[in-house]
Amino acid sequence: MAEDEGITVKKSENFSEWYNQVVLKAELADFSPVKGCMVIRPYGYAIWENIRDFLDRRIKETGHKNAYFPLFIPESFFKKEAEHVEGFSPEVAWVTHGGNTKLNERLAIRPTSETIINYMYSQWIRSYRDLPLLINQWANIVRWETKMTKLFMRTREFLWQEGHTCHRTKEEADEEVLKMLDVYREVYEDLLAIPVIPGYKTEKEKFAGALYTTTVEALMPDGRAIQGGTSHNLGQNFAKVFDITFIDKDEKKKYVWQTSWGLTTRTVAALVMTHGDDKGLVLPPKVAPIKIVIVPIIFEKHREAVLKKSKELKDIIEKRYSTVLDDREEYTAGYKFNYWELRGVPIRIEIGPKDLENKQVVLVRRDSGEKKNVKWDLLLDEIEKLLDSIQKNLYNRAKNFLENNTVEVDNYEDLKKAIKERKMVKIKFCCSEECEEKIKEDTGATSACIPFEEFEAGKCVVCGKETGKMVYFAKHY
Repeated sequence: MAEDEGITVKKSENFSEWYNQVVLKAELADFSPVKGCMVIRPYGYAIWENIRDFLDRRIKETGHKNAYFPLFIPESFFKKEAEHVEGFSPEVAWVTHGGNTKLNERLAIRPTSETIINYMYSQWIRSYRDLPLLINQWANIVRWETKMTKLFMRTREFLWQEGHTCHRTKEEADEEVLKMLDVYREVYEDLLAIPVIPGYKTEKEKFAGALYTTTVEALMPDGRAIQGGTSHNLGQNFAKVFDITFIDKDEKKKYVWQTSWGLTTRTVAALVMTHGDDKGLVLPPKVAPIKIVIVPIIFEKHREAVLKKSKELKDIIEKRYSTVLDDREEYTAGYKFNYWELRGVPIRIEIGPKDLENKQVVLVRRDSGEKKNVKWDLLLDEIEKLLDSIQKNLYNRAKNFLENNTVEVDNYEDLKKAIKERKMVKIKFCCSEECEEKIKEDTGATSACIPFEEFEAGKCVVCGKETGKMVYFAKHY
């Protein structure tokens, strides 16, 4: 592979440029002619489809159904919930004209769908028998980012799912919030092999209009955290604004309790950053669109025999695993090795004349580069073991990184030092907005989450007030 086709910077030396090169050269996405937007290429979209399919299955297994709501939201809907409109107004893109005709009311291009969905819920819900109402939407979202575009991480348009549910009681809504947050944990830990920290967002960082917000947070190799997915208890704020009421079993009229929860294409960015190396992508087998590539080592004398056996093996393997046979004769074997390593395919199978003699192939792991000779009749069993081993190894490697780069400190100077050293920092914290703002001003870090477990009371590292809360801080994407 020519140098300009491979990764030309080291991940440890220029993380941002390394990331851009991997996304572009592995053909995951490209910059759009529309400023701030991206084009997701087929290979990148195949990764997103695997994430989407895993999550969609879990959403349905937990009792939810998919629906679709309009892209355009009347301005009057946004104005109904003050905190919500204040939180989103800087990011909203507005439609003011239809053709040459000026609209009587501006229409927002969906930055989130609470308002339009809640209007419809107010039309549909009448009785406790209509509850719980459990609906999910797969959609595109527009938020008018002004910061520099970063493919999959920060674009004006992105893809996501948003769940919106209605319940009889707060307890049912609380249960829903945590249930769906745990589904997001599964996406990250079980599918993407990325360990996460679940917990509550602080008041300063919670979703605009929510009673409270929960999150799963991941730490990237450059020391920045990513908010992986959020699940919110919306309380009865939107129910009261949109008059979503029901007649309960006691024949009294009551407002519903609501939740919303969402996960975006940002997951692809987290995947690239967490596992990639200086050769390019490294994909956990469960999310890899192509699990195995077969590269025949061709010499003219044995060309037909090697290609024939390669095709036979592909026919056998692809019945169980997505497989590509790279029999392009205009490229060398070395070029093909680099090509598929850049794209993160978990296992490479090499087969040449000597392998034909020995009735074997060479299996190469993308995560470690280890090679192993395997007899043909043992191949499927060995592939299964190897894919499982790669998945576990990538998770354990990422978990070790998280543990080794998370520190607990008990004074403000150590907090500042740890953030400077690109750590995830755990501190006793009073959760006041004043103390949170001070940390941000002094270090650039923001709160990640308040973990669910209980902690002994202590003094806030910033102001010294007594508190029973522990909070994670890091610089964030």
